[in-house]
Amino acid sequence: MVTSPSLKGLQAFEAAARKGSFAAAAEELSVSAAAVSQLIRTVEEQMGRKLFHRVNRKVVLTEAGVEMLPRLTMAFQEIGSVSRELGGDAFRPRLVVSVPPSMAMGWLSQRLAGFVASHGAADISLRGDDDPVPFDRELIDIRLSYGPHYREHPTEDITRDAVYPVCAPGLASVIKADDSPLAGLPLIHTDWGPTGASFPSWRNWFEAEGAQPGRAQRGLSANSSRAALDLAISGLGVTLAQGVYCAEAVEDGRLVRPAAGAIALRQPYCLTIPERSARRDVVAAFRDWLIEECRRAVGSPALR
Repeated sequence: MVTSPSLKGLQAFEAAARKGSFAAAAEELSVSAAAVSQLIRTVEEQMGRKLFHRVNRKVVLTEAGVEMLPRLTMAFQEIGSVSRELGGDAFRPRLVVSVPPSMAMGWLSQRLAGFVASHGAADISLRGDDDPVPFDRELIDIRLSYGPHYREHPTEDITRDAVYPVCAPGLASVIKADDSPLAGLPLIHTDWGPTGASFPSWRNWFEAEGAQPGRAQRGLSANSSRAALDLAISGLGVTLAQGVYCAEAVEDGRLVRPAAGAIALRQPYCLTIPERSARRDVVAAFRDWLIEECRRAVGSPALR
């Protein structure tokens, strides 16, 4: 008969693996580092598997340890939630949300108060991540991405966006009625880098409008949509911005559209929720709220 590992031993392993050292785990658990080491050694003996490689004074997870960590972390989080609820504390559901960095920096963080106000308090971890994201290792509950990167998990297309030329009102005022589109204005370019999806360029936009970009018009360059948008709001040039990001600024007058053309993005925004999270009420509520927020921005009357 196989002996089940002790709860204290599993807790010591989870803390050491998450913290990256026995000493840090010992401090969290209020025991000695020697006690943590002994507990983990006992668990390894009971399971018949090594969980750590001990290299000098460092510890590195084995394949078995990597497999165990996310499941144990989730289990201890659930135990903590139950303990708080039964102990009389207000229950606060946990939610790990992963979005592209540009969405985390401003767009979503400014809207989270609306979700909390309508759905109640929650322990929300907001992550700005590039693709691909490690769903299981980071216990991500919901991921918004540009394009269908995660078909191995339940994924849905939620909306399709476009990019629009936008700039500060003062910059737009120098355009003359007989000028070719954006003639002479500094352009802000967005480059998502070699690992990012292809972002529509100014050359694409001018070709779609049947116009020439004119002299140089190189201007500034940014490697994120949010940074390019901030540069435009500061009056430093015209940028091609996704509707989901720029709609609010166009609505309140911080930005204007100096030309009417737009280019549809090649891929939709997609929402991915792993099966382990799909049945949780807070995840379902956040899914519905996030989809509504995205569709409201993309469909703003200011972008028509």
